[in-house]
Amino acid sequence: MNGVLIGLGVYVLIQLGIGVWVSRRIKDEDDYLVAGRRLGLPMATFTVFATWFGAETCLGAAGRVYDGGLAGGSAEPFGYALCLVFMGLVFAMTLWRRHYTTIADLFRNRFGHDVEKLVVLLMVPSSLFWAAAQIRGFGQVLAIAGIGDVELAIAIATFVVIVYTSMGGLMADAITDIVQGVVLIFGLVMLAVAVFGSGGADLTAVPAARLDFGAAAESRWAIAELWAIPILGSVVAQELVSRTLASRSAHTARDATLLGASIYLSIGLIPVALGLVGPQLLPGLAHGDQVLPALAERYLSPFLFVVFAGALVSAILSTVDSALLACSALVSHNLIGRMHPLLSEKRKVFNVRVTTVTFGLIAYLMARESESVYALVETASAFGSAGIVVAASFGLFTRLGGRWSAWAALVTGAVVYQAAGTVESIDAPYLLAVGCSIAAYLAAAPFGRRAHDHRAETAVLHGA
Repeated sequence: MNGVLIGLGVYVLIQLGIGVWVSRRIKDEDDYLVAGRRLGLPMATFTVFATWFGAETCLGAAGRVYDGGLAGGSAEPFGYALCLVFMGLVFAMTLWRRHYTTIADLFRNRFGHDVEKLVVLLMVPSSLFWAAAQIRGFGQVLAIAGIGDVELAIAIATFVVIVYTSMGGLMADAITDIVQGVVLIFGLVMLAVAVFGSGGADLTAVPAARLDFGAAAESRWAIAELWAIPILGSVVAQELVSRTLASRSAHTARDATLLGASIYLSIGLIPVALGLVGPQLLPGLAHGDQVLPALAERYLSPFLFVVFAGALVSAILSTVDSALLACSALVSHNLIGRMHPLLSEKRKVFNVRVTTVTFGLIAYLMARESESVYALVETASAFGSAGIVVAASFGLFTRLGGRWSAWAALVTGAVVYQAAGTVESIDAPYLLAVGCSIAAYLAAAPFGRRAHDHRAETAVLHGA
């Protein structure tokens, strides 16, 4: 297995080299956070696909399907693919035309600075959960590749991720996403051909109960909850919004998201299929998250296993980069930048890099404490997002409500979700939180004027 580790090391060094090369061209915060808004359709499409297609899609979804059939994989890839479609059809063009840098800019311009700060405090933990999921997935890959101690593997993964992410901004991420996306697609297709071509795997022999999306749910509300969390919980996530804002035009933002969704779903079906037949080939795995690496180790030659491991690393690096960058963007641009508006562009970029390292270390601690990749991702999608998607939708598409409406929706969504999640009799705490957030927004709408910075809004629209 030493050869596998050497191969992975070389692959990671190549990725780091690309990041260093691109980072030399970063001149200001806009370059670092939204790639200077220069992404064309091919690059924007691949960065949407690669950012969304992370450890949870490869390892987490395959593991959940291995353990519980399709009911365990409703979010990945199906729910998150629909999330991308939702973004492309509803939000992408409107967000791009506002020329924001982060999603929190919408809340500042529409509802005021205090709401902007609250949104940052709610969104940063969500992105940290995403980053922790990728780091844990990276550790699982390294553990299978030859580092037997998962804790040590996660520590090494964290170091690589922090160095990789802090070097380059979104443009570096987008360029490496093309390389990573190609390697990822090739690696998964290669594994599928090897497994199903061996004759040992038979999808027709999968028990009917494992093909039921609702098998793990106790009610229709619980089934709806499984789909609502990935679709509504991530549609205005900073990781996805940043790709929209970095596109060259509004139409590019829309088309890239829709094309990315189609690639995402097509390739995402491979881990699902392998998870379904996993019990036939590898019964009794202690950790479902390791089913894909274990299949690769069994069915691929040492050289091809290195290629497949590189594909998993590609998926992880492209996603964790975006998650940590989302945390850094929200804190450095919307908190530190507002407190120190006269900072030079060089200092702003420095602040983003420092916050990236800090959040990387926090994500490492979270990855160590989690039981699985999928659990981290499910928490990431639901945490605090109920009120955010409600307030963002009202704020972006209507003139109804103001500062107090946003506060009511954000606080209500977070409190209701956390409280309802502790009550066993409530099957759909997230949907309950969304419904309560809508009610709270509408109830507070008559109170207070629509608060926003008229000069900032005028400048944004004029720039569009």
